[in-house]
Amino acid sequence: MTANEEQTMELEALRSIYEGDECFKELSSASFQYRVGNLGDPKAFLLEISWPEMYPELPPNISLNAFFNNSISSSVKQDIIAKLHEQAEANLGTAMVYTLFEWAKENQEELMENHQPVVSAVTLSMTENTVTSHTSVAKKKKKEQLSKSQKKKLADKTDNRGELPRGWNWVDVIKHLSKTGSKDEE
Repeated sequence: MTANEEQTMELEALRSIYEGDECFKELSSASFQYRVGNLGDPKAFLLEISWPEMYPELPPNISLNAFFNNSISSSVKQDIIAKLHEQAEANLGTAMVYTLFEWAKENQEELMENHQPVVSAVTLSMTENTVTSHTSVAKKKKKEQLSKSQKKKLADKTDNRGELPRGWNWVDVIKHLSKTGSKDEE
């Protein structure tokens, strides 16, 4: 059987095995991605495997260069790839993409045991910008539109810092009761 025939058979097998699996993605007829772990899991990673021309006689190309993996340090990525290459060497001459994906799933904890999330400056600045933009939106919502006469009245009531004196909007209970009491008598 030729390499192309073996690749075609493996492609059909992969499509039937991973049909409906949201973790699996066929990038092309010779390139596949599999997300190992759940989306919210900090130890999840996206494994990409592609076939060279002489696959399965040659090991597949294994990559962790997807944007999804940016939080994983390069040393952990190199370690994962090295361990997957060992598995690939042991399976030379046979269809192995399914085997590699499943091995990675079974050994996820071990592969990611040295993983320390990398917090990039981009993430920090995005977080700061988000906080700043949320704060400015909140400030804009609180601001009311006042007429000129309302602004003048407000300026007359404020102190040197532009703040209203304590109790400026309190109701004088005695005056209020005496006004309502005189209306009740009439």
